Amino acid sequence: AYLKGTSRAGTDGAPRALVLRARLQQSGRTATVTLALAGACFLVLCVSLSLGKGDISVPEVVRALFSGDDTGTGYIVNHIRLPRTLVAVLTGAAFAISGAIFQTLVRNPLASPDMLGVTVGASAAAVIGIVLLDLSGHAVSAAAFAGALATAAVIYVLAWRGGVSGYRLVLTGIAMSAILTSVVSYCMTRADVYDARDALGWLTGSLNAKSWPALRTIGLSCAVLIPAALLANRRLTVLQMGDDLARALGVQVERSRLALIVIAAALAGAATAVVGPVPFVALVAGPIARRLTGNSGSALIPAALVGALVMLTSDLAGQHAVGSVSLPVGVVTAIVGAPYLLWLLAMGNRAGRGE
Repeated sequence: AYLKGTSRAGTDGAPRALVLRARLQQSGRTATVTLALAGACFLVLCVSLSLGKGDISVPEVVRALFSGDDTGTGYIVNHIRLPRTLVAVLTGAAFAISGAIFQTLVRNPLASPDMLGVTVGASAAAVIGIVLLDLSGHAVSAAAFAGALATAAVIYVLAWRGGVSGYRLVLTGIAMSAILTSVVSYCMTRADVYDARDALGWLTGSLNAKSWPALRTIGLSCAVLIPAALLANRRLTVLQMGDDLARALGVQVERSRLALIVIAAALAGAATAVVGPVPFVALVAGPIARRLTGNSGSALIPAALVGALVMLTSDLAGQHAVGSVSLPVGVVTAIVGAPYLLWLLAMGNRAGRGE
């Protein structure tokens, strides 16, 4: 009996040890990738702060950031250049977390707020506000945020058939995106030249002239929505296993799915309201983060850092890569993101999932 008990204990203990070792390895890899991404973000942020009409060395930038100096170099770094870069960090993180939630929830790497019509809804509301209602400033941002939430609500209602499946959500989102794109086009044809110029500048997606008010807006939004997303991440992980298993584990499936959709739509809407519909950041951040961490789940924190890094790098390239020409950040992300989307579609077709 003793030998049998010892054998059973040893047999049961081996799988537990393997699972524990795998979890520790996964946690260590995720932590390493997260720290590396955070370091890369800080490095690109410092380089971005160092470049401008008057270049500043990176050590001087770091000194100014941590010394709190408000004179000379410190004033240029902390008051003129820093708000724009922090807006890039926060909006990139918001887009990325929104995309990671939608992609994990729908179990489709193409299910980003760009593709589902959420950011198009924000764009349509903003263009209507600019062209038809003569709105400007914070009013346009509020309209964009409300448009994103309203679009997500309409998509959810239209996709409901005793519940919401990922397939119906994607198809409904694509249809809504097409409808709202036509609304934007119609409004642009009806606008006078000055309103059309303002609307087109907003639709491009840009960090130009982003200062402290814009930073406060996205900062407050992220302070509320990112912790909510991290708290809801556990339910997201369970939902990824399938609705039946999630119900067996005691998760209220539809209520959890609705809460996650609201959080993701609000993050995309808040970022769009501040910088416009910057394309492809939400699409690429989650898959890159999952590939780096080896995690099949949502990987929200690494995804947020990837999104911030993409926004910072794209803005840096847009400002300084083409001589004296300054490109909006949305143009750069589109140039980088479009080939990635084609590659993603090609890989899906090769694996037999592209029908």
